Amino acid sequence: MAVLTGLLMVTTAGACGAERAGPAARTPPPSIPVEQPAAGEHLLSLEHGGAKRTYLLYAPPGYDPTRPTALVIALHFYPGSGTGIREMVGLDAVADRENILVAYPDGRHGGFNALICCGTEDDVGFLRALTDHLVRTWRADPDRVYLTGISNGGDMSFRAAVEADGVFAAIGVVSGGYSGPLTAPEDYVPKSPVSVITFIGGQDTYAETFTEGIRTWQRRLGCRSTPGSRVGGAKRISRTDAACADGSEVTVYTLPDMGHSWPGAPDGQLAAPDAGLVATELIWDFFAAHPRRAG
Repeated sequence: MAVLTGLLMVTTAGACGAERAGPAARTPPPSIPVEQPAAGEHLLSLEHGGAKRTYLLYAPPGYDPTRPTALVIALHFYPGSGTGIREMVGLDAVADRENILVAYPDGRHGGFNALICCGTEDDVGFLRALTDHLVRTWRADPDRVYLTGISNGGDMSFRAAVEADGVFAAIGVVSGGYSGPLTAPEDYVPKSPVSVITFIGGQDTYAETFTEGIRTWQRRLGCRSTPGSRVGGAKRISRTDAACADGSEVTVYTLPDMGHSWPGAPDGQLAAPDAGLVATELIWDFFAAHPRRAG
């Protein structure tokens, strides 16, 4: 069971002091701090799997805790942190405009236990627990919960899409892929519809792996692609869309001149400001058009 903890703890008198005061004056046991959903930045933690898992939650100025709100969870690269991806991709600005919640979890020891690496934590369970908490306490809309990430965080997004059945309506994967031993079985696909938007750089060392992975995903889900279209003019960016048998959809952007990066991010370790498009905006537009579908 996941147990929420906050950053501020209630202090109590020491045990010897309570004994001196006698039974009638003993200090009551400490209580778990209660979160107060409100606009702003919130540094929070969640106990899961015997570990304290930290995350930053951003609620925009227009946040209303009495109304269901879309939620985007953003997963960082390895080694990295929630703060790092937050500063790079600009989702807070989208949250301000669209009035959504954004959560930035920290992977254990800088990474998530995704399809290829990194670690041994139950990160699928952690993402389930985090989502459940934000639905119950912060009024995140369970039909509009989305997951995005880059590199290790992108791989983790694919894993959670498959293994956290019914949790995520759509995922946005940047410079990440559906590959590795876990994906070998033909039935390793979501049991409920999960739509996908992904961005692949042609100069990425893993471009071929990512491309083959999304093709496998589409084949297994019976997706039918429409003819590709040119997006970025001189950048030669292409976009393909596919409708899948389970009702989900897949959009793939291929950027021939980009490496292992987040297109359109202005700065940061994996930023590609001159990529020819802004992935953050396209991911949100895709998410907004893809609430959860019944299987």
